[in-house]
Amino acid sequence: MISATEREIVSLLKKNDKKAISLLYDYYSDALYGVISKIITDEDLAQDVLQESFVKIWKNSKKYDASKARLFTWIYRIAYNSAIDKVRSIKNKSGNEVQIETSSVYKITSNELNQDVLDIKKHLKSLDEKYQIVLNALFFEGMTQQEASDELDIPLGTIKSRLKIGLRELRKIYHP
Repeated sequence: MISATEREIVSLLKKNDKKAISLLYDYYSDALYGVISKIITDEDLAQDVLQESFVKIWKNSKKYDASKARLFTWIYRIAYNSAIDKVRSIKNKSGNEVQIETSSVYKITSNELNQDVLDIKKHLKSLDEKYQIVLNALFFEGMTQQEASDELDIPLGTIKSRLKIGLRELRKIYHP
């Protein structure tokens, strides 16, 4: 059964009346914050996600369909998904960041560079294209084997085989 308050909020949302967001916040912010804080333990970040959730609710208010879900269920899903998205985003960012302090890239001297392999891109072009594509993705674009498989739409086993064969062919060039 839909309450009078919920009916009023839905009506205001459909009219793009800003009073709707105020009512939503008053009636549902504590419950939504509870949902978010179970996923995100950092209080400040949870507050940010709550605010982002209300922005999404406001922007998507025209999409709400009372015949498909109650208002609370709809806004709950938005808040829940926003929290999950934030966690994933943080994990992706932290996993892809370069740790300059532990990197040895800036510590290489010219004496440490193997002058024999500086022309590797030239020799790579002598290989079959299928090996070039895989080696280029893995070594020059920095992809993992799984990422290369996904990006190039090639099965992971094929990526591994082409890597092995491509490296074997390059080894023949450098160590005839």
